[in-house]
Amino acid sequence: MKKNYLKNAYNMITYNFRTLLGFEFIYKLIIRLIFMPIAISGFNLAMKLTGFTYLTLENIAKFAINPITIVLLLLIIIFLTMVTLFDITTLIVIFDESYHKKKIGVRDSVKIALNKCKNIFKLKNISVAFLVLFLIPFLNVGIESNVISSIKLPEFIMDYIYSDRLYFVIYIVVYIFLLSILSKWIYSLHYMVIEDKSYKEARKSSKELIKGSSIKDIVKILLFEAIVSVLCLLFIIAGELIILFINDLLSKLLIIKSVFITLIWVFMSVSIFVLSFISNGVSYAVISSLYYKHKLDKKEKIIEIKYEEKKKYKKKHILLRIATIIIVILAITGGTLLTYQVVTGKANLNIEFTKNMEITAHRGASVKYPENTMSAFKGAKKLGASWIELDVQQTKDRQIVVSHDSNLSRVAGVNKDIIDMSYDEIKKLDVGSFFDKKFKGERMPLLSEVLEFAKENNIRLNIELKPTGKEVDFERQVVDLINKYNFKDRCVISSQTYSILENTKKYDKNIKTLYVMSIAIGNITDAKYADGFSVEATNVTTNQVKRVHNAGKELYAWTVNTEESINHMIDMNVDNIITDNIELGKELVKKSKHSDIINEILKLLSD
Repeated sequence: MKKNYLKNAYNMITYNFRTLLGFEFIYKLIIRLIFMPIAISGFNLAMKLTGFTYLTLENIAKFAINPITIVLLLLIIIFLTMVTLFDITTLIVIFDESYHKKKIGVRDSVKIALNKCKNIFKLKNISVAFLVLFLIPFLNVGIESNVISSIKLPEFIMDYIYSDRLYFVIYIVVYIFLLSILSKWIYSLHYMVIEDKSYKEARKSSKELIKGSSIKDIVKILLFEAIVSVLCLLFIIAGELIILFINDLLSKLLIIKSVFITLIWVFMSVSIFVLSFISNGVSYAVISSLYYKHKLDKKEKIIEIKYEEKKKYKKKHILLRIATIIIVILAITGGTLLTYQVVTGKANLNIEFTKNMEITAHRGASVKYPENTMSAFKGAKKLGASWIELDVQQTKDRQIVVSHDSNLSRVAGVNKDIIDMSYDEIKKLDVGSFFDKKFKGERMPLLSEVLEFAKENNIRLNIELKPTGKEVDFERQVVDLINKYNFKDRCVISSQTYSILENTKKYDKNIKTLYVMSIAIGNITDAKYADGFSVEATNVTTNQVKRVHNAGKELYAWTVNTEESINHMIDMNVDNIITDNIELGKELVKKSKHSDIINEILKLLSD
């Protein structure tokens, strides 16, 4: 083969394309229906045996150190490692056959992969789990498996890292260090699968093979993925432009126009559907291509996986062909009828759904103003937020002030704790300049000031209590202030400390409470002192939302800032989205109140 790695990668994908697509489709189906439920059931069993009905940041450490948990989690990790390695092994087998210009079917590729896995799953290769389940997902350079493709650091952790220069530098240093390790070991699995080497031998061979080219290879992998992403985007844009052209060209021929538009969208939908299944294989095709290229460059012997090439292949079953044709005809016919109905105005896809989803301004409009200040709260009002989330602390003289941090070093440049200072001392400090010099002179507000502002401006408040353990009657003071301003029905008291909610409810059972959870696993509705739950977005699941709603409680998601993540929370039907991007949140929630069946088509057809 030629040494052009991009061309070779493309050839390896296309040569056994149907096998690649068939395997990935079947494998993803099995993952969804069998493997992941097994892993989840194992985790649930660990919770049941250890007596935990739900896990949060407060109790997860106790759960994690339980011997039963350790044993079951190790079994789950071994299981996920085996499943993931089987996926990667099969891809390597398929691409190896493609490289040697040999056809292979799904059944034979799986059979070979299972035999190869017998060598990989030996005890001496146990450290391969570090590469498969930690290093690759953390670095997120595209070389992953269906099982681990969704593993990523929670958004709130990344936001915290990005907001602090020291943590960001540490993160970059760790990332580069791990990337340097991965770049040297990147061909380890190929040596294990193709040449039956142990993991230790494979790492050594990979290191020798990639010597002098490690950074270049990582860049090439990322470049190939970028090219694929751009091509997909151009494909979608081209489709929309063609629809626009047809819409204008055949403006009076409604039925013909409907047929053409439907054909284009069916073709695009099928193409995107297919791409979604082979996406994980794309990067491994590039790695395989580079693996063979380096072997040729260094005149290293290329060992071929022994496999008898079959001259003849069974024809597709006639029933499968007939079923495919029927599905395509039904899709085109149904799509044409629906499109024609829309064109003629006889059908309206803008169906309203009942949604009461609300947007909360995280620490006020904290992107444009210094957080937790009156400027930020007034800014949130201007941007149309229906809720404001704020944090409160108690001072030495038992005043309730608005601040996320218990220490003033970040926002005021003073290394003192709020609980050790009087409000007279605190109110003299500038808490605006840390954000921007134009906010110099901004003062830390009292909770009473915010309650008065919120009442006058018809804004609801999510008041999070941040205890240090030194407070006196903290919950009672906050509740008394809320009642003083007659604001009980327009706010919630939230906290990451469950005892805060318990004390609040015992003092005033009519105050609404939220349990703030950065980790939320299991039946969280068992937390009886919580009327709702404020869950970090990456921990929110559809089943969890349903369970909370079925218990008559609410679920808030934090801190959700990107279009993708906000839409994801909308799709899961959370009750409240806590965000720094108020305008985007409002826009997407408003858009979600209409069924979004190809919004772009509706725009085109309404012209």
